[in-house]
Amino acid sequence: MARLALAFVLLLGAGSARAETLEVAGLRQPARIQVDKWGVPHIYAGDSSDLYFVQGFNAARDRLAQIDLWRRRGLGRMSAVFGPSYVEQDRAARLFLYRGDMDAEWKAYGGDAREVSERFVSGINAYIDLLERKPEWLPFEFRQFSYKPEKWAAEDVVRIRSHGLTRNLLQEFERAHVACNASLEADQIRARLSPPWVTRIPEGLDPCFPDNALDVFFLATSPARVLRKPGKADLAAADAQRMEGSNNWVISPARSATGRPILANDPHRSYAAPSLRYIVHLSAPGLDAIGAGEPALPGISIGHNGRIAFGLTIFSIDQEDLYVYQTNPDNPRQYRYQGKWEDFRVVKESVPLPGGRSTPVELLFTRHGPVIFEEPGKRRALAVRSAWTAPGTAPYFGSIDYMRAQNMSQFRDAMARWGAPAENQVYADTAGNIGWVAGGMAPQRPNWDGLLPVPGDGRYEWRGFLDGRKLPSQFNPKQGWFASANEMNLPASFPYKEYKLGFEWAEPSRAQRIAEVLGKPGKVGIEDMQRLQNDLVSVPARRLLAVLKQMKSHDAGVQAALRLLGGWNAEVRPESPAAALFEVWWSRHLGEAFKTALLGKAAASTMGAPDTTVLLETLERPAARFGRNANARRDRVVLDSLAAAWAEMVRLQGGDPARWAWGKLQFSYFMHPMSQAVDAATRAKLDVGPLPRGGSAHTVNQSGYHPANFWQINGASFRVVIDVGGWDNSRAMNTPGQSGDPGSPHYRDLAQDWAMGSYFPLLYTRKAVDAATEKTIELVPARR
Repeated sequence: MARLALAFVLLLGAGSARAETLEVAGLRQPARIQVDKWGVPHIYAGDSSDLYFVQGFNAARDRLAQIDLWRRRGLGRMSAVFGPSYVEQDRAARLFLYRGDMDAEWKAYGGDAREVSERFVSGINAYIDLLERKPEWLPFEFRQFSYKPEKWAAEDVVRIRSHGLTRNLLQEFERAHVACNASLEADQIRARLSPPWVTRIPEGLDPCFPDNALDVFFLATSPARVLRKPGKADLAAADAQRMEGSNNWVISPARSATGRPILANDPHRSYAAPSLRYIVHLSAPGLDAIGAGEPALPGISIGHNGRIAFGLTIFSIDQEDLYVYQTNPDNPRQYRYQGKWEDFRVVKESVPLPGGRSTPVELLFTRHGPVIFEEPGKRRALAVRSAWTAPGTAPYFGSIDYMRAQNMSQFRDAMARWGAPAENQVYADTAGNIGWVAGGMAPQRPNWDGLLPVPGDGRYEWRGFLDGRKLPSQFNPKQGWFASANEMNLPASFPYKEYKLGFEWAEPSRAQRIAEVLGKPGKVGIEDMQRLQNDLVSVPARRLLAVLKQMKSHDAGVQAALRLLGGWNAEVRPESPAAALFEVWWSRHLGEAFKTALLGKAAASTMGAPDTTVLLETLERPAARFGRNANARRDRVVLDSLAAAWAEMVRLQGGDPARWAWGKLQFSYFMHPMSQAVDAATRAKLDVGPLPRGGSAHTVNQSGYHPANFWQINGASFRVVIDVGGWDNSRAMNTPGQSGDPGSPHYRDLAQDWAMGSYFPLLYTRKAVDAATEKTIELVPARR
């Protein structure tokens, strides 16, 4: 009777919308997908098992080419379709697959994790089977490159680990590079450690490594792309990942104009078409959740379930270490550990190639992890130890646990089990509570700090992981709000010297601006939170404008620059001439001049941009670092670099500053992973942009760009503002669109609205969903 009643309900509703009915093998009860006018699927199923099945089916319906490519990249199977030039990337990816006990892996997530994954991939596979009957539905990418989607196994969802935002392997390597070629004192200009900390080179470590020592790691963690000439480490992707962060905050009912909590989140990731995120509504008895996740994963990671709301940013736990081994001169397949020679574990695999061919690859592992570099001349090898190869650390898969929590206690318990990447989760519920919970597996290093590579001879060993319940949290903070933006936010009472979670965090400008706005008296509403997510005030610009007010120059160009910047309000708007000048100055001239003045050219050349906080504090109070004649030395650095920036702007946009604009330099571009391997006409159908943009890496509306060309490489492609309890008042945005089909109206329909800072309603109640439905897909169990 219950099944008949459910079927009756499903067959009512959005009668005026376009409808189709599909028979699906593996489905147990009738289910429905209602796609609203913004491309968001609202899935209604008879039980949770069918719900995850239909979620997988729908993910394949909308994003099959994307998730198939992700799977191939993660499992090391790109060469099977795209040829032998991908063998090195495939080998690199296989080094970082989860290779532990699968029972331990499933148990680490608790409850029904295996069943959820099995049903999710069964839904994906059911859609792939459907394509055999409807080959005209095969996505463009498969037809363009003459291949077919592969079937999924439940283990595929959790074995792939190399796409998470974890730390700090690259930072260790950069610090070692500066230590080798300059000094650890010089490295304090590159990266300020917080909480305050002094590191030292581990005993027995030679910190000098070849520049290509991390290339295999970069290959393993690079995004899936089909290129004309692949095979080299994707250093641009590494830069983009380094800039990735997020904002989130939560407002208590006492501070909210709605009288209910408001939760806001905008994760910052690399831009791509299709979007990394996918918004979905999952509804079945016992679960009614809506929000965003990644299309290759079950559940959602950001959103609400009708009782609680949640949103994430990265919490910078150091989850990686680079180990350096002495290898045996008589047997290069051995390394020294605790005074003895120990064999590398050798795994031999076969990488498939087109036409049924294959090629062998050899993978090396130490007791700590995969070997990424061998240096025979120095008789040493490098391997990576990471928290994210331990059971329970598949990136974001653990969301299926916390998204079903009903209160703060259950949510905190779920986050205590969270693996990777480490997160700040903000929380709100319909009872009016708000909070913050940090989660992530934190390696315990009893005798070192994780800031530099260490010898792998047994002297530097992890002592397990910190109990997740010891990570910081807050519940109903007195100030009536909580926010995070990847900044160092450990409470003053946190025993950081004992736990050594990490010392490298995002610079605090975004967090400072959010706190400035939320800290003002009065109540705030949904539209206020949307404005804050799109805020373009640069805290570094504001601080530097105050420094500039003290300065004078006889140079005509500098005088003009001082006048232009002196009348600016520090908003990095796309139409602003002053913003264009400032960002060119900041990214191409000031940092280089600053570090060179302090360190000299040789030492300055060992590092990239200086630390933002160090630069600002030194220019505001120059005596500490500039020494004698500090103000004069500081002024010379500032004014000479400003003169160079002015001259460059004249070259870039002409001699009339009134015609300058930041949006003429900075733009967003959403690149399809296959667009570089097709002709220009096809590329235009796949890529989205360019879109002129405001903002910078330091604005709440984060627009991280590459200084070489001002191409915006990451930012908030997904935004959400949740009215907790007034769910239909919630607002969201995903760009460039929900669909992965370049021919779909929902492939790029949201891009312009996103660029303008607009939102669409994140509809939740059945009445609201029915009213906005543009397409209905009825799914019925296949007849036997």
